[in-house]
Amino acid sequence: QVQLVESGGGLVQPGGSLRLSCAASITTFSNTAMGWYRQAPGKERELVAVIGSGGSTNYADSAKGRFTISRDNAKNTVYLQMNSLKPEDTAVYYCNARPRYTILNYWGQGTQVIVSS
Repeated sequence: QVQLVESGGGLVQPGGSLRLSCAASITTFSNTAMGWYRQAPGKERELVAVIGSGGSTNYADSAKGRFTISRDNAKNTVYLQMNSLKPEDTAVYYCNARPRYTILNYWGQGTQVIVSS
């Protein structure tokens, strides 16, 4: 049973920073593309950033220059460092895992991020 457990969300003031973590119980983690998505109230879930098994990254325009996705294959963990946070970054952030060479797609339960003064 694959599990993705997010942590690190919370309340932060505009301009502040948060670091999200996602611990994955996937035996093939090093061959799994990992991503962060978010869903704001009343909006569809959207991509924030992804990191491939080889370390290549891709970001939504809204995240470029402010967010950094990284992975630690030894810890089966993916991170999202979020800086210069804005109120429009408020959302539930979800971790996603897509093992290579499969059609499998896993989601975490989400962690709430609120950016407010």
